[in-house]
Parts: sequence; C-alpha cells; structure tokens
Amino acid sequence: MGLLAQRVALGTILLFAVSALIFAGTQILPGDIAQSILGQLATPVALANLRKEMGLNYPAYIRYFTWLGGILQGDLGTALTSKLDVATSIGERLWNTLFLAFWAAIVSIPLAIVLGLLGVRYRNGAIDKLISGLALVSTSVPEFFIGYLLIYFFAVKFQVFPGIATVYVGMPFLDKIKAIALPATVLTLLVLAHMMRMTRAAILNVMQSAYIETAELKGLTAFEIIWKHAFPNAIAPIINVVMLNLAFLVVGVVVVEVIFVYPGMGQYLVDHVAKRDVPVVQAVGLIFAAVYIFLNVIADVAAILANPRLRHPK
Repeated sequence: MGLLAQRVALGTILLFAVSALIFAGTQILPGDIAQSILGQLATPVALANLRKEMGLNYPAYIRYFTWLGGILQGDLGTALTSKLDVATSIGERLWNTLFLAFWAAIVSIPLAIVLGLLGVRYRNGAIDKLISGLALVSTSVPEFFIGYLLIYFFAVKFQVFPGIATVYVGMPFLDKIKAIALPATVLTLLVLAHMMRMTRAAILNVMQSAYIETAELKGLTAFEIIWKHAFPNAIAPIINVVMLNLAFLVVGVVVVEVIFVYPGMGQYLVDHVAKRDVPVVQAVGLIFAAVYIFLNVIADVAAILANPRLRHPK
C-alpha cells in the first residue's frame, strides 16, 4: 500500500508542477494579451480597463494561485473571445475526444496483442518479418500524411467515409461511428505498432525463463506455452505500454482532429491558440496533462498489482 500511495502522491505533485509550467508558459508569450484581443486601434483607456478586468495588474504568483484556486473549485475561467464558460464549452469537446480515443483503443489494443503473440509464435519467420516490417512503416509515416492519404482514397476517390468528421449531440450512433472511421484509423495505426512491438519484446523476454523450458519438456504446444505461461507473466510491461498509448490517444489527437476538423479538445485548443485565448489554452493544457499523468499512475499501479516482486520487494 505504501508503494501505491507513493505513486499517487508523486502523480499529484507532478500535476501541480505541470500546472505552474502551463501558467508560466502562457504568461511569457510575447506581446500584449489585451492589445491582441482589442486590436491595434484600441485606446489606452480600453486597454487599461481590460487588463484590470483580466487581473493583469496583479503579480504573476497571485494570478497563478487565483487561477489554481478556481480550478480546484471546478471553475476553469471564461473564454476571452466568446465570453463563454470554459468548463461548459470543454464538456462536449472532451466527450468527443474520449469517444474517438475509446474506439481507437477498442480496435488497436486487442489487435496489437494478437499481432504480438503471432510475432512470438512465428518469430524470425515470414509472418514475424511481415508484421515487424508493417509496424516499422506505420511508425515512420507521420499522422498527417496517413490522414490525408485516407481522405484521398476513402473520402474523395471511393467516397466510403466522410472526409470531415462532424459529430454532434443527438447524432445516431452508427452515423457517429462512420464519421470517426478515418480519424480512428489514423490513431489506431499510430499506436498499434508500438504496442505490438512492446508486447512481442515482453513475451520474448519471458520465453527465456526456465519454466518455459519445463513447459516445452511437458509436450505443450508453442501456442499453449505462449498463451498460458509466457503472456500472463509478461502482462506488467504490456499494461504499461497500453496505458502510455491510451494517454497518447487522448493527448496526442491535436493533429488528427485538425486534419479531420473533428470537434474535440485538440481542435478547440488550436482554434484558441490562434486567438490567444489564454484561459482556454491553460484549461485544455491542464486537462491534457491530468489525463496523461492519471493514466501513467494507473499504469504504475497496475504494474505493481500484476507483479508480486514489486508488491513484495524484500
């Protein structure tokens, strides 16, 4: 329990540290926020009033703790450009991003494990080399290239799926699935190769153990040895890599959402970075950081629970 508490405490401390970095990063941006909002023709009086309204007259540390206090109470602030509550605006977009990440994970995680098992079963053979080669190609090609390639073939040429992934509240479920098919495919290809290769490596590492030789002497088939003996003992590192890639599916969607004009957190962030809407950028950045840290803590906890040597180090 002490080790689990330590992981949770470290995650909490890291989140506070990241919040300070996010706030500092938005404060040191060049230019005048008030000037960028009101434009070059704004009068000095209007600029002074806006700076006072935004609290820019206070020292940075006071503004940070005021912002952090609001976050802890569920207040993410108000968008400077639209004057809408940031928490309300983010709610639907966060759900859209999680919806996209969920379906990408549903496809990629089982497929990565199956391909990893096949790679171990036929290691150094034609199937293993084919899977490894395709994985290498998948990790080498940037996501924007894959995205535009899918749009060209499946949206423009064959017109199977829409090129713009538009979803909205009340949209029929099957229509949503069709709308996110292309961006979900891009995300699946991005994380599939990494998870597959790590799964293969973890199982191959376990295959060197003495009890695997015992299982072979008992006459078990190669698949039985891999599935019943090697895979359960390699589950800890596999869980770690799965959680890391789940974090990427949520946090690393910015480019994919922009390509497909998907109404998620990434698109929302890019739109408001361009508008220099600091409260929105801070809130989205902190949510992304919280998701990433939370999933990493979950990975650490799962690894501890799955590995008796970590639970009982002595």
